[in-house]
Amino acid sequence: MDTMTIHESLHPLEVNILAAFDQTSGPVKDTQLVEMSHLEQSQVSMALGWLQAKGLLRMESEIVTPLVSLTDVGQRYHVVASPLDWILGALSSAHQEDRRLTVKDLQSKEEFQPTELSRAIGLLKKEGAIRLVSGGVVEATGVESPTEKALRSLLIQLHEGPKGLHTFPSSLQTTIRHYSVKRGNTREPFRIEERIERVYLLTPEGHTVAKLCRPGALEEVSQLTPEMLKDGSWRNKRFRRYTINLRPPRVAFGRRHPYREFLDSVKGKLVSMGFQEMRGPLVETEFWDMDALFMPQFHPARAIHDVYFVKRPTHADKIPEPFLSKVAAAHENGGSTGSTGWRYRYDRQRACRLVLRSQGTAVSARTLAANPAIPGKYFSIARCFRYDQVDATHATDFFQVEGIVLGEDINFRTLLGLLTLFAKEMAQAQESRFLPAYFPFTEPSVELHVRHPQLGWMELGGAGLFRPEVTHPLGVTVPVIAWGLGLDRMAMVALGLHDIRDLFSCDLEKVRTMRSRFI
Repeated sequence: MDTMTIHESLHPLEVNILAAFDQTSGPVKDTQLVEMSHLEQSQVSMALGWLQAKGLLRMESEIVTPLVSLTDVGQRYHVVASPLDWILGALSSAHQEDRRLTVKDLQSKEEFQPTELSRAIGLLKKEGAIRLVSGGVVEATGVESPTEKALRSLLIQLHEGPKGLHTFPSSLQTTIRHYSVKRGNTREPFRIEERIERVYLLTPEGHTVAKLCRPGALEEVSQLTPEMLKDGSWRNKRFRRYTINLRPPRVAFGRRHPYREFLDSVKGKLVSMGFQEMRGPLVETEFWDMDALFMPQFHPARAIHDVYFVKRPTHADKIPEPFLSKVAAAHENGGSTGSTGWRYRYDRQRACRLVLRSQGTAVSARTLAANPAIPGKYFSIARCFRYDQVDATHATDFFQVEGIVLGEDINFRTLLGLLTLFAKEMAQAQESRFLPAYFPFTEPSVELHVRHPQLGWMELGGAGLFRPEVTHPLGVTVPVIAWGLGLDRMAMVALGLHDIRDLFSCDLEKVRTMRSRFI
């Protein structure tokens, strides 16, 4: 195309950028173009891409500068203290008051999360700043912690604002990288982001076209107005040509969230198979969440690091009888189940403790106690909560598809057939397998695994035959098969995602283009 034809095809944003280039004779940085053109950064980037594609300018150089800044966690460390600094300060105060602190004492404080303090205690011990003596007591040795000193210095410097990573000595760079936000671990004080600065230069053809874009050149308009016709000013205007080969703007129509569609699809398939839906509260008592499932009260899954406890109110008023007495007997001596139980003194007060539901099986326990139909098939799409480290396959709250089937003729083979059907129909998995497992409330027990195209084999959940210690105290004497599968992970396979966090993405473009392949 000749110069005039190219000029007539330019978008107003491109004209603006070329006019800015015409003000200088040499290379221009993209940050300078934002100031010179008075456009937004996104508009400048878009116009530069178009001009490069037309051969009117080229990128001269690209400079990548890693910038370090404080996260919200880092800002809190600067105001309060880092876990390292806080531990050493607490030990110093305790020593002055002639007190002794144990690891448990330190972790019981609410200033930091237990994982943060455990990590800090391990590091201070490794560097010789503290030592552990008998009884789990922690003592300060008086040796300075290099990491604590480096962290304190970095928090002070970065509180003033972001700085280039290479402006710090190599030792501090190592500390920054160690304590910077990474995928799957966002609770760190530092964030490293890359600032990219690009330099552009007009090509010879670009110089020629830029001259036509100077202020005062023939003004371009896109619409013929009645005023132009009346005063004849249209004769001195240049009308922008229509470009019929441009793509039209995409219309973003309304739709359900793909994960919502997936959940509806799972529910629809289960209902069509004759299952009835079960429902239960998000805030549960330990009785229904664990005790009724024959999980002993000393089970490690009851620790504060595994479940969320409710602050107010802390306990429910009461547990309905005769279920409380029968479950207590099953725990203590087996009751009428034929078992010897767990052989410990059952705490009825702890059974009333309120927690956020940690497993969908709590809904099944309530259903068994509500005189279910025999034979019968039940399911629940239950939102559950567990204290977990967020990564590509774990989240602190998640959905489980929970189910039970009751009947005289129900057996383990029935369960395996259903699990295989779920893997194929709901998760759209091409490969699945079973592995033996252990759960306090089922025997035999099994885990269902499916192969994810990118992540490999991934556990979907557990299943098994409910033990008599679970069913008999709740008034059910026929065999019951049960399962609890992670719907979030099933959706990852069905929707072709490789990160569980993408299910709840705020990126509208990602949500709009996510395909519902399960429909």
